[in-house]
Amino acid sequence: MKSLTTGIGALFLAAVGLASAQSPAPTIDSYISDAKVAAGMDWAGTFLRLCVPPPAGARRRRGGPRPTPERETWYARPQKVADNLYFIGTRTHNSWALVGSEGIIVIEALYAYAAKDEVLDGLKSLGLDPANVKYVILSHAHGDHDGGAKMLQDQIPGVQLIYGAEDWDLAESQPDRSGGVPKRNKIGDDGMNVSVGDASVRIVTMPGHTEGTLSYLFEVKDNGQPLRVAYVGGTAIPFNGSAELYDRYIASSKKMGDATTAYGATVLLSNHTEFDKAYLKAHLAASRHPGEQNPFDVGQDGVARYFTVVQACASAAKLRAAGE
Repeated sequence: MKSLTTGIGALFLAAVGLASAQSPAPTIDSYISDAKVAAGMDWAGTFLRLCVPPPAGARRRRGGPRPTPERETWYARPQKVADNLYFIGTRTHNSWALVGSEGIIVIEALYAYAAKDEVLDGLKSLGLDPANVKYVILSHAHGDHDGGAKMLQDQIPGVQLIYGAEDWDLAESQPDRSGGVPKRNKIGDDGMNVSVGDASVRIVTMPGHTEGTLSYLFEVKDNGQPLRVAYVGGTAIPFNGSAELYDRYIASSKKMGDATTAYGATVLLSNHTEFDKAYLKAHLAASRHPGEQNPFDVGQDGVARYFTVVQACASAAKLRAAGE
């Protein structure tokens, strides 16, 4: 009996070894294939930005003074996308207003040139008083999302700006930054709740895009029904990063993905329209017929597929950067 048992064990171990040998290690192509399938039409922009390297020599410009583009190239009319959630972004960069019973939370401050027209004047055009803004939460200290932070701080009495700790440092280290350097207020910590009465944002720290990137979980009402939102504060990645950078980014994405699943979010938002189609969806949401589903609501599976795209593309970038 002992020899029979030993023989069965040996066969089992041999079968496991054979199966392992027949399962090749993931490659750049296999990761990209997985990402493409997960992306579908929902996250095509995310796939293109994260999985397809830019042409040689192309570089995305960040920080410092920049010329102001013509208004018609970026201005977007603000839109009501749910009972208490409003799109106040541009054609390419997103900003949001979450309205509660005791005030307003603004998420992102856009480029300095856009913040007055889109955020301050946008709120007014929606019938919302900018003086009721209690918090402006900045996902990270890049000028396309926080350039208007100082102006909002100067124009709205008592408003509190919230950055991750490392990104307060980043913002303060750029004295020539477009829009100026904001005065330090609150630090966004992991698990922190930012509330304005019956509306609340839970912060999830997500280092990777920057060291202090913040993401969020919050609930809105849509036609009187709860709708749970996951907001990812930093999606883009470099294509020449270190293994440690990609590992940290992927770990953060998994952390946020797990939190999103536990929260039951069916909406995925970001701060770039290319990632979530917010500019288009905001207009569709605002013009819905009664009872029509919110176009931002992609279901829990749709949200989960976003994180699959991000992690697969980052894994491909890691292999590509290592020359594998």
